[in-house]
Amino acid sequence: MSIGTYTPRPGAAPLPRMIAAQTAFETKMLLRNGEQLLLTVIIPALLLVLFSAVDIIDTGAGKSVDFLAPGILALAVMSTAFTGQAIATGFERRYGVLKLLGTSPLPRWALMTAKTLSVLVTEVLQVALLTVIAFGLGWSPHGNPFAVFLLLVLGTAAFSGLGLLMAGTLKAEATLAAANLVFLLLLVGGGVIVPLDKYPEAVQSVLGLLPISALSDGLREVLQHGAAIPWSNLGILAVWAVLGLGAAARFFRWE
Repeated sequence: MSIGTYTPRPGAAPLPRMIAAQTAFETKMLLRNGEQLLLTVIIPALLLVLFSAVDIIDTGAGKSVDFLAPGILALAVMSTAFTGQAIATGFERRYGVLKLLGTSPLPRWALMTAKTLSVLVTEVLQVALLTVIAFGLGWSPHGNPFAVFLLLVLGTAAFSGLGLLMAGTLKAEATLAAANLVFLLLLVGGGVIVPLDKYPEAVQSVLGLLPISALSDGLREVLQHGAAIPWSNLGILAVWAVLGLGAAARFFRWE
């Protein structure tokens, strides 16, 4: 008795192919979501143009865009890796999408990997767009590109961990409210648009420990002031990344 040959061959696809397919799906869903697109692309771009063209806040820099561009890049990372991912994952958990995906051949760690890769793909598009806009506004960056890369990767890891922790422990509606509230608070108090030295000295030391402050300040040290490697900012981001991802792995609930 001969064994039949089936095309396509039954069974799960290779793991790298499954991760790539899930990454492409997650990225398409993110870019098709109007609210997420507004949060991750349009708002940072509008803030960059508005505060660079109109002298609303004294940044203490020669050109406003030289101060603002690094902070807006940090804001873009936060909006995608933290706010957008937290809200999307929270509602996927509420509607049982994560539970269904958890029964598929794709391992749960691979699903989280695909979500992280999707965030990175979106961030590449964000950074490219914001860089073009900043150059059009007269931005003159300089510094070590490798240091910028390290800051963006560690910033993504830190915000991803916090976003997944929120999405995996709170109800979807609570995640939506909390993620947007945190986004607004960190936009104002994270050194993105308003320099930290504008706040009282007692508050500056606390705000400087926030991940958005470490990322925006680190990018500014490199791109505006030409610093080599901002180790203190990288250290703060590394601590947040370890704590956030560790807590998310420990407390994330799939149902």
